[in-house]
Amino acid sequence: MIKVKYISLLLFFLFSYTNLVAQDYNKEKTEIKILLDQAFSDYNNAQYDKALESSKQALINSFGVNDDSYIAQSYNTLGVIYNECSDSKKAIEFYLKALSYAKKTNKDKLLNWIYGNIGSVYYYNLNDVPKGLNYYKKALYYAEKMKDSTDIINTKINIVSAYYAINKYDEGNLYLKGIQEHVQKNGDQENKMILASLLGTYATSHNKKAEAEQYYAKAQEIAKEIRYDSYLISIYDNLVHHYKRYQEPEKAKKYNEKSDSLSKVVYSEDKLDELQKAALQIELDEYKNQLERIELVNEKHQQSKKDSRLIVILFIVILIILLLLLLTLYKNVKIREQANQELQLANEALIEAKEKAEEASQLKSQFVSTITHELRTPLYGVIGITNIILDEHKELFNSPHLKSLKFSAKYLLSLVNDILQINKIEEKRIVLESLIFNLTDEITMIKNSVEYIADKNNDVLTVEIDTAIPEFLIGDKLRLSQIIMNLVSNALKFTKNGEVAVFANLKNVVDKTYFIEFQVKDTGIGIAKEDQEKIFEKFVQIERKEEDYQGTGLGLSIVLSLIKLFNSEIDIVSEENIGTTFSFTIGFEFDEDKSKEIINNIEVDLSTSQLYNILVVEDNKINQVVTKKMIEVSNMSCTIVDDGFAALVALERESFDIVLMDINMPLINGFDTSRKIREKGITIPIIALTAFDKQEVAEQAISAGMNDVLMKPFESSMLFQVIQNQVNKRETAN
Repeated sequence: MIKVKYISLLLFFLFSYTNLVAQDYNKEKTEIKILLDQAFSDYNNAQYDKALESSKQALINSFGVNDDSYIAQSYNTLGVIYNECSDSKKAIEFYLKALSYAKKTNKDKLLNWIYGNIGSVYYYNLNDVPKGLNYYKKALYYAEKMKDSTDIINTKINIVSAYYAINKYDEGNLYLKGIQEHVQKNGDQENKMILASLLGTYATSHNKKAEAEQYYAKAQEIAKEIRYDSYLISIYDNLVHHYKRYQEPEKAKKYNEKSDSLSKVVYSEDKLDELQKAALQIELDEYKNQLERIELVNEKHQQSKKDSRLIVILFIVILIILLLLLLTLYKNVKIREQANQELQLANEALIEAKEKAEEASQLKSQFVSTITHELRTPLYGVIGITNIILDEHKELFNSPHLKSLKFSAKYLLSLVNDILQINKIEEKRIVLESLIFNLTDEITMIKNSVEYIADKNNDVLTVEIDTAIPEFLIGDKLRLSQIIMNLVSNALKFTKNGEVAVFANLKNVVDKTYFIEFQVKDTGIGIAKEDQEKIFEKFVQIERKEEDYQGTGLGLSIVLSLIKLFNSEIDIVSEENIGTTFSFTIGFEFDEDKSKEIINNIEVDLSTSQLYNILVVEDNKINQVVTKKMIEVSNMSCTIVDDGFAALVALERESFDIVLMDINMPLINGFDTSRKIREKGITIPIIALTAFDKQEVAEQAISAGMNDVLMKPFESSMLFQVIQNQVNKRETAN
């Protein structure tokens, strides 16, 4: 299904929506409106650099008058420009900022357009049609709430296009029926063009060739008439798909050439470069405005200082009183010194015992670290070689032997990670983080990742989330995901031909903390009452008579420990052959200002994919093969050396973009090799590849001059993400 590209330009009519303009700063707001109108004109003429400049100035002026409505409009305009130039990540960043300010205004029309634009980014550029549909339906809610026929038609057209894109024509037609006749009779040229393109797409997919070509011809005619070049490109792309479907390669080639030719004019590289430069300038201007506000607050604080002299005088009086008390305490200390001497001997004995306990704990930690390292190293080879075999021999894709090998390796890796996790918790090396996250997205991701277990056991897995829970929360989403993942996996493992459900309900709100109750229910085999306290102990598995359930016995122990980190408790209600319910409550922060600050500080990767020349320093022959294959599959070149001295020679003879450095090597380890590289004045990024836990070596790696640490085994996507980030940082610094 070829997408019928349609990003609503009606958002620019926002500039004439006078009801959004406040009465204060009339002159300044008039100037802002003129700038936004100019951006609209330049955008329609595909002069994106000029449109961006006008939008940027409008944003600065909007901050100057502190008008949330105009700030939202300016950010929204920036998002449209970047989305049109296929910079999806930057577009979403600006749209989310626009949404945060729009919510303060409670303007239904503004919210309608922003939700619609976010939906278009996910649908057209990121190929996430379900997520795009979700935002489109939010936009439709506000359009219908206002009873605005124009916005209702535009939003429904987007929904129809999205459903067509995933071949759900019946669902799309439900929305199309209500607007088709109105558009054909009373719609403007743009809507008629889009409707014709949609009907052409539908006709193509239903083997109505002549009818489809008539609709496409009509769409082309209108697009050329109103000079809508970006949409004309989409029509050409649809015709390429159409003629390929009916095996007319010459015509398909003709329209493909037309699409390429027009795209080079509309989306030139010079324009995209200017957009990236302008984006950096916009961020600097935002920081400037924020700094001016901070300085204003500081002036108020200085004024407050002058009024607090009385407090200082009182403080001095209290200090004198405290000094008198200290003199009294000094006498008491002298009396107690004699008693302390007697306690000193006892303390020395306790210190000796403590040192022995610490030594034993250190030996245990060292043992766990060594074991996990020695297991991860061959697992990297096993998983990597398995993937290589699957890539080179597609006929073995369904081989039960290879699947068993890969499953066994991942199962062993899971065991190693569980042991390391328990060790970290016992040594109190886990600190909860404060990150912004979407609870629905996190639980949905967990649901998708364990769906295969549900299918295997013929279980129905459902998720129900209270709509009263805010869209964005602040807390440690990683630890929460680990808790829910372990509970859901455990429930699915002990449930056959039944149901597993995950619930999240808002329990109560205290200040800015939202307490959410989570429940994981199953209809599995249940747990006997005498065994319910044992299941949270380490390495404990309750004996089962009928089946052998695999597992380490660490999952629920990890769950209990992580929940305690959240200062919470877990409850269990279970009955044999009926089912089990685990429940716990965790408080997460909801703060719009703090969420906005975190969103504004999100780094957006504006770079494009490049080919890099990579130096791999690795002594293990199997790992050399795996790493080399990962790199070469992505059409990048690499040179492999066995030790650090060979790496120094290679760097003197050849230019590389990045170094992948093993840590444990003979002759000279990765840390010392990195130090020697830095001593030579070589600034190339160095990424440490290690089977040790990242927290154990991160500090030593940074002090040795390394830029990042990647723990084996790892997925190729993670490797190239780290490589791309480091190369971008180096280019930015230069």
